[in-house]
Amino acid sequence: MKKSFKTAVAATVFAAFPVVASAHPGLHAAGFADGFVHPFTGADHLLAMTAVGYWGGQLSGRARFVIPAAFVILMILGAALGFHAQAPAVIEYGIAASVAVMGLLIAFNVVLPLAPAAGLAGLFALFHGFAHGAEAPAAATETLFFSGFALASLAVQGLGLGLAMLRPGATPTRLAGAAVALSGLCLFASA
Repeated sequence: MKKSFKTAVAATVFAAFPVVASAHPGLHAAGFADGFVHPFTGADHLLAMTAVGYWGGQLSGRARFVIPAAFVILMILGAALGFHAQAPAVIEYGIAASVAVMGLLIAFNVVLPLAPAAGLAGLFALFHGFAHGAEAPAAATETLFFSGFALASLAVQGLGLGLAMLRPGATPTRLAGAAVALSGLCLFASA
């Protein structure tokens, strides 16, 4: 119990330090490793993907795997669209909204049927994917770069799922969800 409480507190502290949702151009070269590193360069991506995994872990059965899978598949689709275009400002608002909404879903332990839950995660994934694609260097090999960030995204969602599996209790979960939602509102205000 103490360990899971400490884990929930650590997650809450991490989420309480929002970083401005912003593009991360110029940080990456063109291959798999660069794509893998990309999701770790912005708190906006880390918070959203951890929250998606955590929310999936709060749900039962297949949702634990379908929601993260839907997120990654639609994120790749969004990246393919964004790779050939600049990200409009609305993308940053979508990313900020994804962090805020996912935090609220966790805080209030919202349970949706599988299809709407996967659809909501997928909608948010399109925003994140578009940003990943738009931020990819022009010389990037799409397959390698996209494979890298897809695998990293699954790993981060797996972390969120693992945190949920610790079953930290209602109060720490609500506090962590509220901190993530507050971070999303801060991101939204600065987008």
